[in-house]
Amino acid sequence: NNKVNFYDGLIRVVDPNGKEFAKFRAQEYLNHIREHVEPWTYVKFSYLKNVGWKGFVDGEESGVFRVAPLARLNVADGMATPLAQEAYEKMYEVLGGKPVHSTLAFHWARLVEALYASERVLELARDPELTSPDIVNLPTQTPKEGIGVVEAPRGTLIHHYQTDDRGILTKVNLIVATQNNSAAINMSVEKAAKSLIKNGEVPDGILNMIEMAFRAYDPCHACATHSLPGGMPLEVNIYNSKR
Repeated sequence: NNKVNFYDGLIRVVDPNGKEFAKFRAQEYLNHIREHVEPWTYVKFSYLKNVGWKGFVDGEESGVFRVAPLARLNVADGMATPLAQEAYEKMYEVLGGKPVHSTLAFHWARLVEALYASERVLELARDPELTSPDIVNLPTQTPKEGIGVVEAPRGTLIHHYQTDDRGILTKVNLIVATQNNSAAINMSVEKAAKSLIKNGEVPDGILNMIEMAFRAYDPCHACATHSLPGGMPLEVNIYNSKR
């Protein structure tokens, strides 16, 4: 029914105007999503296969897409619980209708989803299946391949595993939420920097403003690079202040 759902259903993509572009099952993700590699980062950049990689650009001709709370609300036709539905309608009323592209609106969308999660917890707590004795599915054979997709708090998370006859992993492909958002994160940081740096002058507080741009995505670069540990503190490197 195209309502927000974190675990079940199809993956839905809409274009910048809100028109449905694609809808597919988790097992079909490779038919729709590809990853672009740049030499200056370990993070891969997810893009829509049927559009292609056009670089770090937005608009209808771009293959870049976003995931996470705002994206989920933009592609959905509503929320599955009453209070969250009211909050959903209020958000789009205030922000001028669907879809909303303002990056900072990710935070408002998170609140709507938090309300939905609160209502859903109450529903699940009242479900008789919660105390059912049928709680374990015992495996009867060695799985050869498995693909799982969930809507994690920071966005669409894809896990793909293949095994040998002993059940030992032979191939693993993970496309995590920050990878799906990675191109958009870079574009948001660039826009923030260009709006702040004028005539080669770098203002005080630029780090805080740039951080606002990428924190809205709730990024996890350890996840996106498949490496640990992360590092702090953050710093801003200006490579060409004239551009």
